[in-house]
Amino acid sequence: MRAARQRVILCCCRHWYLVLGSIPCHWGDGGIAEGLPVPALAWGEVGGKSWSLVCGGAGGQGTLWPGLMGLCPSSLLQILSNARLFLENLIKYGILVDPIQVVSLFLKDPYSWPALCLVIVANVFAVAAFQVEKRLAVGALTEQAGLLLHVVNLATILCFPAAVALLLESITPVGSVLALMVYTILFLKLFSYRDVNLWCRERRAKAKAAPAGKKANGGAAQHPVSYPDNLTYRDLYYFLFAPTLCYELNFPRSPRIRKRFLLRRLLEMLFLTQLQVGLIQQWMVPTIQNSMKPFKDMDYSRIIERLLKLAVPNHLIWLIFFYWFFHSCMNAVAELMQFGDREFYRDWWNSESVTYFWQNWNIPVHKWCLRHFYKPMLRRGSSKWVARTGVFFASAFFHEYLVSVPLHMFRLWAFTGMMAQIPLAWIVSRFFQGNYGNAAVWLTLIIGQPVAVLMYVHDYYVLNYEAPVAGA
Repeated sequence: MRAARQRVILCCCRHWYLVLGSIPCHWGDGGIAEGLPVPALAWGEVGGKSWSLVCGGAGGQGTLWPGLMGLCPSSLLQILSNARLFLENLIKYGILVDPIQVVSLFLKDPYSWPALCLVIVANVFAVAAFQVEKRLAVGALTEQAGLLLHVVNLATILCFPAAVALLLESITPVGSVLALMVYTILFLKLFSYRDVNLWCRERRAKAKAAPAGKKANGGAAQHPVSYPDNLTYRDLYYFLFAPTLCYELNFPRSPRIRKRFLLRRLLEMLFLTQLQVGLIQQWMVPTIQNSMKPFKDMDYSRIIERLLKLAVPNHLIWLIFFYWFFHSCMNAVAELMQFGDREFYRDWWNSESVTYFWQNWNIPVHKWCLRHFYKPMLRRGSSKWVARTGVFFASAFFHEYLVSVPLHMFRLWAFTGMMAQIPLAWIVSRFFQGNYGNAAVWLTLIIGQPVAVLMYVHDYYVLNYEAPVAGA
């Protein structure tokens, strides 16, 4: 567990090594998720296909410590350099951190909670999907009718919160983002819920049609729950709150709740939340505000200077957010629910290609895409390139959905950025190998995100502040 935490913390320092122009070191290929021993129930076999949601081993140490020795001198210089920038920021702007101001990002009116109401209403769609599955299990609905009802339900899950966010003036952009994220997760989970139950019905139909001898040799039940006994509200809501997007009839479970482990994760969540808010208010907001004039004047040298200045705090906050969400938050939820699969990320910082990065930095989404999108497309006769492009297209849609709808503007910067990963992946794999490929991946992470941030902030500023002034 300590080694896993060290690896994640060290990855937050690794990009300083890259910024100074040095070749990044490799830290080994071992898994890093903090896991618990899980039973054989972690393997689910549905529809003749085997799916494993169990994490990999906490694996080899690789060349972690030699890499660290080479990293230290560069990191020390970078830390001193950024300490000077931080002091300069304090001298120039004073202390800008105001935790109370954060509340206004979520609420315009303390007596109106539209985002929370949207989240509560999401239960209606979950119950609707459950009721459809119950009726399909007993034959009260045909498969075609069930598919139609699921499609309508899933389409409404995406359209309803978007319509509320666009039409309701009392909801804030931050509140809209959180509500839309909840509905997006619900969409992915219910999509998986429908698919797995469909595979179970197909398997049950094949078992009934099989000769008696084959039925007898089918093997004893490996799981304590079988279809349709899984169709209960308890099972549904366990899945909805579990830190996974892929449904299983039997999830791997840990034997107990480790109180000290849970307390550490909760303290990390509290501390890192405050740290992110402080860095955004103190470091990012002034830099973004000072970037508006160069954009307005189209002063390209100043724009590039502001972009590079924003890249450092933006990337640092992104790394902190990664640790906060994928390690602290998801492990805390998993511990509370005694969820045994703790592989939420792999060693994406060792990525020597863009493809490897996207396959390893967000394991729950990667498993969902592989299980419910990529492999089904291959089985329908699509080529790997078409299936991969389809996955990036879906990801681009959801990225744009989560940004454009809350901001009430459609500029397609997030969509373009995600679709650009396809040619970028080809370029990196074709012309950059080994450590050079790793450096290229880190460079796109450090520079790419600030470009998108500045583009959206600039367009939002022009649309909401300059346009009303010009009209007046």
